[in-house]
Amino acid sequence: MIVARILAVVAALLLVLAFALALMLPAELPLGQAVAAVDYGGLAALQDAVRKGIPDWLWLNLVVPMLVRPVWLLPVAMGIVTGGVAVTLATRRSAGRSRHRRS
Repeated sequence: MIVARILAVVAALLLVLAFALALMLPAELPLGQAVAAVDYGGLAALQDAVRKGIPDWLWLNLVVPMLVRPVWLLPVAMGIVTGGVAVTLATRRSAGRSRHRRS
């Protein structure tokens, strides 16, 4: 139960972050440009580290498409997934004792 509450708070924070990014930055600003604006060397180091750790097809088919999407889209997606997990965990019924009285 506590994990569901923690995930709900994380989901809310991610959605607020996405809303703030959408308001404060240009709406179509790609994630790659935002990361490069903060630290260009960090983006190049990330590319080198990821390319050494994962295959090239994964870099080209997963990471690069995320970098060309708007900066607010990643926190929204993570917030929706985290919120869904929180709701799923909160509504799961425990396999505890039956509430029916035995005679």
